[in-house]
Amino acid sequence: MRIRAILLILLLTFPDAVLLASDRAKEQRWAEQIVDALLVGEAEWLSADGAKFLAIYAEPDAPQARGAAILLHGIGVHPDWPEVVSPLRTGLPEHGWATLSLQMPVLPNEATLRDYVPLFAEVPARIQAGIAFLRKRKFDNIVIIAHSLGAAMGATFLAAHPDSGTRAFVAIGMSALNEDPRMSTLRALSKIHLPVLDLYGSRDLEQVLNSAGARADAARTAANKTYLQERVEGADHFFRGMDDTLVTRVNGWIGDIKKTK
Repeated sequence: MRIRAILLILLLTFPDAVLLASDRAKEQRWAEQIVDALLVGEAEWLSADGAKFLAIYAEPDAPQARGAAILLHGIGVHPDWPEVVSPLRTGLPEHGWATLSLQMPVLPNEATLRDYVPLFAEVPARIQAGIAFLRKRKFDNIVIIAHSLGAAMGATFLAAHPDSGTRAFVAIGMSALNEDPRMSTLRALSKIHLPVLDLYGSRDLEQVLNSAGARADAARTAANKTYLQERVEGADHFFRGMDDTLVTRVNGWIGDIKKTK
């Protein structure tokens, strides 16, 4: 009862105080829903900050792997989300890429975007756990592919960890998120020197479309000549009905990056 009373006082005094860490119960519910239904890939439990989290690993469908891709989903969902994430994690292995889709920190459904700011502190350990997992499987050509809020998480990670060992970054449907420096994609892009594909749709969210110029400017601040921004005609934020186009474009770009390294 004392603990519940303390939590109530915190909630009344600091409404955001209870939203300081990922909702592990929600992560577990997602895992229970998706693991037994997997048709492509296997569930793996990785550790970060003393706790386990779900990842889904898929082997490449080729004798000689081209590399491995770490996938980061968008706000509040899971590593086999049917839009953007699942098409990539299941489609890229057909082109010779291993995929490792990570459960990123999530909050309850009613949480706002600003509530996610403290969770960015949990991101590095999860991505580093993913990199370590792939390193143990002898992959050295590792790229990060991320969607929406996951793209912001990936960008801030790469800006703060230039020695992560990853080779390239694909950001899909990324907006500016410049409200707080801890989640600012503009600040991150101004520090990233890896090859970056900034991919978005002509029917994307307003905040993605309106920040395209600012994102390109941030990459120019970094003098990143390997930054490429591409707008896909007809695509919305989730590339609905355009899964094949998404996989083909991402596969083509990450394949070209390997050739130029």
